[in-house]
Amino acid sequence: FFLMIRRPPRSTQSRSSAASDVYKRQMLVGTYCVMNNKGGLVHPLTTAEELEELANLLQIPLCAGTVNRGSDVIAAGLLANDWTSFCGLDTTSTEITVIESIFRLNDLKLSLIHI
Repeated sequence: FFLMIRRPPRSTQSRSSAASDVYKRQMLVGTYCVMNNKGGLVHPLTTAEELEELANLLQIPLCAGTVNRGSDVIAAGLLANDWTSFCGLDTTSTEITVIESIFRLNDLKLSLIHI
């Protein structure tokens, strides 16, 4: 499924920038989050209240973060399922640690080792 998080404009726009305002409001569905059955990574500017509400609604843990050295377009730089994830070359080790943690990828590796 896809989830779209809309944000209100940060400041009021003048009439001359009405066209650019419309362009800025067009969002690609699913670009600001990646989720699987174990967790999800969402846009870094998602508030704590929004995170808590989404986590309760979806019944999975969520974390705000980035990929590819700070990119907030999460789905453009990350693909994850219940067993593995793929991220862009510019993704830092800190971002990879967050990704492994929130999607519980290390739990799977440990369970495979003990089999």
